[in-house]
Amino acid sequence: MIDTGKSIAIGILTICTNLVLMLVKLWAGVFGNSSALIADGIESAADIMVSLITWSGFTLSLRPADDNHPFGHGRIEALTGVFSGVALIGAAAFISWQAIGELGHEHSSPKWFTLPILIFVVIIKESLSRYMLRMEEVSGSRAIEGDAWHHRSDAMTSGAAAIGICIALIGGQAYASADEWAALFACVIIVINGGRIIHAAMHEALDGAVAPELETEVRQHAEEIAGVAGIEKCLIRKSGIGYFVEIHVEVPGAMPVSTGHKIGHDVKEHLIETMPNLFDVVVHLEPVERTSSLRNGIPPPSRSTG
Repeated sequence: MIDTGKSIAIGILTICTNLVLMLVKLWAGVFGNSSALIADGIESAADIMVSLITWSGFTLSLRPADDNHPFGHGRIEALTGVFSGVALIGAAAFISWQAIGELGHEHSSPKWFTLPILIFVVIIKESLSRYMLRMEEVSGSRAIEGDAWHHRSDAMTSGAAAIGICIALIGGQAYASADEWAALFACVIIVINGGRIIHAAMHEALDGAVAPELETEVRQHAEEIAGVAGIEKCLIRKSGIGYFVEIHVEVPGAMPVSTGHKIGHDVKEHLIETMPNLFDVVVHLEPVERTSSLRNGIPPPSRSTG
């Protein structure tokens, strides 16, 4: 789980990094005669706005439940993920438009000093992307994943521009448009990943099924409680960086209500204790026959036959 203070600090780091790189790329693009660098710098300007919205939305999604939002604010995180994916596709469309416009015009080859600048940008942005993706693996946040891919898309377009500039420098004037073609290739990959992020975020927003491994883990932990004869049903939905669980636990049909009630509480407490990413667990009790109630070694109460 990620705390609010850490998320704010990372968000500030992301925004400051994008601001510095935007200025560097715009300067190098103008004085280094590289349209790919100029377009890349403009995308970094857009990334600043995207990062502001992404990290603000993610921080808001961590707020606890209140009277108006009894299930918390996790949906904000999914909506922010959708926004990040749309912004990625929009950035790719803008870069493509810029590159295609430059293809029809003759221009001089880029200056040599733009190459080390692009390599520096690639290293910085890819490092940030990998750090964000590691955070996403821990938190499961689509907003963080979207921001990670914004960094990676920047690294990809800068890397493509670096390849194009190398070709232009080696090949001369005849290959001056190589950086535009390289930028167009990178845009295809950016659009694919933007669509993937939108799909995943919408899946969560619509309460789509979670990974089977998570459901299996919940079932196994619930069955560790004495008195549980089995699990009839287990429904899980993702909300922000956590999950809500509704589980139907089978207990002996002749068991006293008070005993079944205690088993339900034991199941809930055990699941939340062993799986910190569960926000809440709702337990339903289902009666079962005598033969299945012996699963955890607790037979049902004897019935009088008088």
